This record gives sequence, structure tokens and C-alpha cells, in this order.
Amino acid sequence: MNIAIVGIGLIGGSIGIRLKETKFCDKVIGVDKNENHQKKALQLGLVDEIQTLDEVIQNAKAIILTVPVDAITKMLPSILDKVTDQVVIDMGSTKTNILQQIAEHPNRGRYVAAHPMAGTEYSGPEAAVADLFKGKMMVYVEAFKSDEDAFELADAITEQLEMKTSFMNADEHDMHTAYVSHISHLTSFALALTVLEKEKSQGRIFELAGSGFESTVRLAKSSPDMWTPIFKQNRSNVLEVLEEHIKQLQNLYDKLDQEDYDALHKLIKKSNKIKRIIK
Repeated sequence: MNIAIVGIGLIGGSIGIRLKETKFCDKVIGVDKNENHQKKALQLGLVDEIQTLDEVIQNAKAIILTVPVDAITKMLPSILDKVTDQVVIDMGSTKTNILQQIAEHPNRGRYVAAHPMAGTEYSGPEAAVADLFKGKMMVYVEAFKSDEDAFELADAITEQLEMKTSFMNADEHDMHTAYVSHISHLTSFALALTVLEKEKSQGRIFELAGSGFESTVRLAKSSPDMWTPIFKQNRSNVLEVLEEHIKQLQNLYDKLDQEDYDALHKLIKKSNKIKRIIK
């Protein structure tokens, strides 16, 4: 059995390393429009060989899509047009638009919507790591609409990645990811822009940057090619969480501006309850 990975970056490359380590399949075949990514993926051993998308549709049992969500939206219908018994697994960060697009496709059953809740701020083949997914959550979206054998193969790959599993519908998934993932990136982008703006007049500001700043702003190094489409696809949910986030920032601002330190203390203490969720 051959498995194809379309998009050999952080996610795709990390899947490739792990599947090669476990010898789950005969070959891991890479597909990427970037020739530098192709060469680097072969050099790093992320994949066994490079083929075109049309070739892997003929030569692979499973086709895993790890490209940006706008690219998935464009290519998925045509891939489903050409498959017979192959399994197509989309690992994008948003689902509603993608699932709506192929809802009535005659080969809908050969498709599995999945989202690995794992990643780093880095991108490209060099960012790939074998244990990226270990212990993390794989979210299956509308899994009941996939053929049983298609889901079983997708879940077998998830087991090779040593991930836990969760099941959601598309609206639930996109709302939750807006709150626990997408807003984190927007906040980091905003903080980076804030500090970079100040750096123009205070050039030594980064000399004081410690681990707290680094951990808060590290996501600002994430790829705009990946995150702009995510924000576009999940616009309504992102706007909702962003509105609440701005309200909370304004609340903190007001308490500090009014020198109401008792109220500020209460807000900070209330925020500490996040420890019940994040250890």
C-alpha cells in the first residue's frame, strides 16, 4: 500500500517521517508544487519519491491533503472526481466550507475530514518532526458520512501517529478551533505588530525580551500563506471570538485607566481558572 501526502511542509512532512518509521506502508509519496520542497523532502527522507497529483491518484491507496485550506477547497472536488476505492483525507484547519462543497459528491464516502490539533510556528519540510502528533488530538468531522473502510484506514494512520481522537460536526469544529487556535494566532500577530511599531522609535526594546514575551509572540512566526486562508474560511467564528477578546482587553484597559486595582486583581484571578483546563 502506498500513501501520498499532498503538501510536504510541517504537517505533511511530520506524517511522512512517522509513517516511514513505523513501516505502515510500502511507500510514502510526496506531492508539492514547490520544487525546493520536493528536493528537501527527499533529502530529509520525509518521502520515498515525488509524483504529480494525477499520478498518486492512480498509485496511492490514501491521499492525505496537508496544503492550505484554500488549496484544499480548490483541489478536493476534482480529486474525488477521479478516485475509485482510494481514500482522500483532508487535514485542514477549517471544515464547514470544504464539507459543504462536496456534500453531494457521488464519491463523498471515500473522503474523511480530519484535523490534527498539533503544530508549531515553523513551516516547510525542514520543520517536520517525527513526534509532532504524539498524544495530541485528531478531530474527525462528520465521520459518519465516510465509508466504513475509508474511515478505518484514516483511523489506522491516526493510530500510527499516536494520537487521541474526537468527533464533531463541522460547525462545532470551526467554532471550537476559532476559540482555542485561531484567536491565539491573531493575538500573537497583533502583539508582534504592536512591538514592531514601538521598535521604530525605541530600537533597543527587544533587548529586554524574555521567555514570557517569546512564548506569547512565537506564533507570529507562523506562515501567512497558511493562516490568511484559515481566517477567510472561518471568518464568522473568528470575528465572534475576536469581538469577545477585544471586549476583554477593553475591560482590562478600563480598570487600569481608572486605577481600579481591586477590580483588576479580580479579573486576573478569574483568568487563573484556566488552570482547570490547561495544566
